[in-house]
Amino acid sequence: MRTFEFSAPETVDAAVAHGRAGATFLAGGTTLVDLMKLEVLTPQRVVDINALPLRGIRAEGTGIRIGALERMADVAAHPLVRRRFPVVSQALLDGASQQLRNMASIGGNLLQRTRCGYFRDPASACNRRVPGSGCPAIDGSNRMHAILGTSDSCVATHPSDLAVALVALDTWVTLRAADRERVIRLADLYRLPGDTPQALFTLEPGELITDVVIPGLPWAGNSAYLKIRDRQSYEFALASAAVALRTEHGVIKDARIAVGGMGTVPWRLPKVEDALRGKPSGRPAFEAAAERAAEGARTLADNTFKPTLLKRTIVRALLELEG
Repeated sequence: MRTFEFSAPETVDAAVAHGRAGATFLAGGTTLVDLMKLEVLTPQRVVDINALPLRGIRAEGTGIRIGALERMADVAAHPLVRRRFPVVSQALLDGASQQLRNMASIGGNLLQRTRCGYFRDPASACNRRVPGSGCPAIDGSNRMHAILGTSDSCVATHPSDLAVALVALDTWVTLRAADRERVIRLADLYRLPGDTPQALFTLEPGELITDVVIPGLPWAGNSAYLKIRDRQSYEFALASAAVALRTEHGVIKDARIAVGGMGTVPWRLPKVEDALRGKPSGRPAFEAAAERAAEGARTLADNTFKPTLLKRTIVRALLELEG
């Protein structure tokens, strides 16, 4: 680990002032510290934000506001979250071990870096770590890599289970900088790799997530998260699906579908949602809609199974949701 400056401000204004170019915010540290030890990330300054007043889980109408420093375990167990947004609680429980859930923050989870082995190995080329150095995953070991939203520069999957669930729920995040506050859709926080895979987020220098706001839309309570992985114990997704349905008299009136383990960002599937609306709820409609899930997919040598797995994961998640 390289040397760095350290500060622990007690106000949001002081934190964003310290968060200049070359600085990194530290919350739970479950990803940052590991990457600093590997010298994958080498910030000039680490700004510890744990003293900031960015906690709280409270109702806002039928929705909910969650402070960015709330821990994953507390959010997963909160009665409001479990009752109004079960997909969020399930994604958090599936997203990490109990020990990590006790430490990791909601904001940090949404900003975690890819688990691509090439990114985490300083001896390997990686366009996300060293722009222009290449993406060895394209012709190398790529079973876990993305098939949606990829480019010739990067095929790494997005790692967060929580982000998939929140994107499905049309979640918003509040961002604070030194001179302003703005609110954006969580989906708009993430950048496709394109030719600049090192730019993961739309954050401006020093900008800090302060709150996560999940709107209380009618289908949110009827939602679920399904994660498919190589082993049941803590592991990243080969495929996952966050699904929510609103049905009336057996007919699907609205749907939200987002998937993980497949995209370079949390991947919403509006074409699948459109194909579900107006159809009788059940396996035939689910299977027909899921056929649209892998449109535009680009497979690699070791992950040609993923389009089929994606479709089956969506169908299974919808069937389990409908009981």
